[in-house]
Amino acid sequence: MLERLEEQSPDALLALIKLYAADERPDKVDLGVGVYRTGQGDTPVFGAIKGAEQRLVDTQNSKSYLGPEGDMGFVHALMPYIFGSDATMGGRLEGMQTPGGTGAVRLAIALAKQAGITKLHMGTPSWPNHAQILGDVELEWQGFEHANPDGTANIDAVLAAIDGAGEGEAVLIHGCCHNPTGIDYSLEQWEAIADALVASGTFPIIDTAYQGLGFGMAEDAAGMRRVLAKVPEAFIAYSCDKNFGMYRDRVGAFYILSAAGEAGTATLAKAFSNANALARASWSMPPDHGAAAVRVILRDPELTEQWLDELEQMRARMRQVREYLGEAGMAGGVDLTPLATQNGLFSVLPVSKEQVVQLREEHGIYMAGSGRINIAGLTMDNIDKFIGAIADVTG
Repeated sequence: MLERLEEQSPDALLALIKLYAADERPDKVDLGVGVYRTGQGDTPVFGAIKGAEQRLVDTQNSKSYLGPEGDMGFVHALMPYIFGSDATMGGRLEGMQTPGGTGAVRLAIALAKQAGITKLHMGTPSWPNHAQILGDVELEWQGFEHANPDGTANIDAVLAAIDGAGEGEAVLIHGCCHNPTGIDYSLEQWEAIADALVASGTFPIIDTAYQGLGFGMAEDAAGMRRVLAKVPEAFIAYSCDKNFGMYRDRVGAFYILSAAGEAGTATLAKAFSNANALARASWSMPPDHGAAAVRVILRDPELTEQWLDELEQMRARMRQVREYLGEAGMAGGVDLTPLATQNGLFSVLPVSKEQVVQLREEHGIYMAGSGRINIAGLTMDNIDKFIGAIADVTG
């Protein structure tokens, strides 16, 4: 029976990890794997997380099942940070825990299809797993150009996609710190997106995986909040893996915004009955430990302050790298200036696959074949080497 299976292409980033590990050059640079790194190249456990985990060790008295909705204390503690002071938006908003942001995206797409969405529009390039999930769920999708050649957002393309869609179709939007381009919408552009969604009836699915890595927790959520203040319904997929540094613990949440009034309340309950059934069939119960640690942090003012301070240090380091690259200007045939105005962990360089191979083989610089780089892989010790290598292969 197993002979009927077709060989699948290996994950490109996993293959890159193996190549990097086998490289014996002491000055090699890893810009591929999408995790935060300090100026010393480490991916540390947050001090706030360690404090919360110790408290769990001391006080947790059971590891019994929580149910498919997971830790609702975690889900509700996050909501003011994501959605603002009126966290439930007048009772229109509720959520559930998921295995990372990936689980939240998967649940959002599966539930959208179950609710009658027949097509999804998505800016490209996007996180590669978006297309994989859409293919696995068997939901048709169509791309539009997310980025302009000058490193800004192509707002005309997203508005055209929304205007050309309508009821029965959805659009997937990155909430902030776009993966892979780092190119975000301005607040004025978010307003235009919100108005277009209301006018067309297109259903919004917002993937927020990097809140706090751009300009701050509130600042990075401001655009999404403007959309949610206007649209009648929406899905929000959320990840804590990056802004709490809990990659391997898979900490995420899925939120549903319903229409106002009694009818909306009933619709919200019905939607969650379907979401719970999908979750039960997919992962049964989400993993508890990471979400419990986040809950402990957000319920303790001292741990919350420590977490926000650590997040600020991450953000400041990545901003320092971006500003340095922007000041470098032209590196051979590549203009690095736009990187200073982009946000989060990632940006995409206009280099060919052949030049990516040349960077790896001749300079020990490892990056995705698409030209995506992890900004946090650059430090003050290797950034000049990187700029010089880009100039060498593109000059």
